[in-house]
Amino acid sequence: MLNVALFGPPGAGKGTQSEFLIKKYGLYYISTGDLLRKEIASDSQIGRDAKNIIAQGGLVSDEIIVQIIEKVITENAGYNGFLFDGFPRTYVQAYILEGLMIKLNTSLNCLIDIDIPEEAAVQRLLNRGKTSGRSDDNEEVIRKRLAEYKEKTIPVLNFFKERGNLIKIDGTQSIDDVQEEIRKIMQVELSRTLINLVLFGYPGSGRSTIGRRLAKNYNLEYISTGEILEKEVKNKTTIGSKIIELFDTGILKKDGVGQLVPDELVLPLIEKKLSNPDGKNGFIFKGYPRTMVQSYILDGLLKKHSSTFTKVFEIEVPTLILIERLKNRGKSDSSRNYDLSYEKIIQRLSQHEHNTVPVFNKYVKIHGSIKIDGSGSPESVYNNIVQKIELSRNNHL
Repeated sequence: MLNVALFGPPGAGKGTQSEFLIKKYGLYYISTGDLLRKEIASDSQIGRDAKNIIAQGGLVSDEIIVQIIEKVITENAGYNGFLFDGFPRTYVQAYILEGLMIKLNTSLNCLIDIDIPEEAAVQRLLNRGKTSGRSDDNEEVIRKRLAEYKEKTIPVLNFFKERGNLIKIDGTQSIDDVQEEIRKIMQVELSRTLINLVLFGYPGSGRSTIGRRLAKNYNLEYISTGEILEKEVKNKTTIGSKIIELFDTGILKKDGVGQLVPDELVLPLIEKKLSNPDGKNGFIFKGYPRTMVQSYILDGLLKKHSSTFTKVFEIEVPTLILIERLKNRGKSDSSRNYDLSYEKIIQRLSQHEHNTVPVFNKYVKIHGSIKIDGSGSPESVYNNIVQKIELSRNNHL
């Protein structure tokens, strides 16, 4: 998610660049003035409170403003992020925005300040006044507006400068040059955003092979719960010992088609991975989540770490091809316990359909998904997925 605040004095061209950011990066535009007018028009309780304050000549309190902004953000979570125009206006509001972002498990990527000298701003606004017909486009009013902007804005800019996410742009450049600088800034911010992929597909669809290649190509942490648990067992950790105990007591079956390892054992391992990206650009999940419960837990863990899924892929392979692949794998060194007979293969495919298909359908509704024909060679399937990922990334660069 990209969250950007755009600043600039009157005459800096902020409106033009706002339109560019909204269209190019799929951001939801947040202007407190517009939001207040919409809330008042909707005749909501917050809108009525704001209307009464304005009618009495007062200024709408920060308490009302933050309620409106929080409401808008939560109601428009499907956007790629939010563009804040004219907010925060004060030092106190800067703290409010920071707290609100933390509450919503996200953060402000950057504040872009389109900087322009006062005289240049005055001249631009005077030129605009020749055609706009606006009564406030006269020199006396213009200079008063610029002085007020400077007085209120400097503390806000310093707030974000201290946090290292203030970026200044020379606003005296052409519109295209300013836009190009903003595009470069956004490209850097996008590159910092974690890529989290989840691969759905029945056993035999090639998720492991494809997942490993994608992890290497995009510098992602490959998360396979099976491998993570095997490592725990091999290293004889506390969790590994508990897994062995479950096998010994028969709760877990070694044929690969028994009960799943309890979530209370898997969750600490998944969260440990998410908490320590170790220089990786994100995560790719194979074989997790496998149940609806796990999907809700993983969503919460990602949100806790200010992240979510970037892309959800389903590798589709006809059932007969899946059975043939698994049967052939059973004759190789990479065979699994459930590959050794048609009965176990069918049982494993049935288990996947019962547990995991509902999870996939959930993610289709929330994140959308991309279906990939997995019946071809691993190379063609891999190239198809890479093409989809690159297309999506390029649309935002």
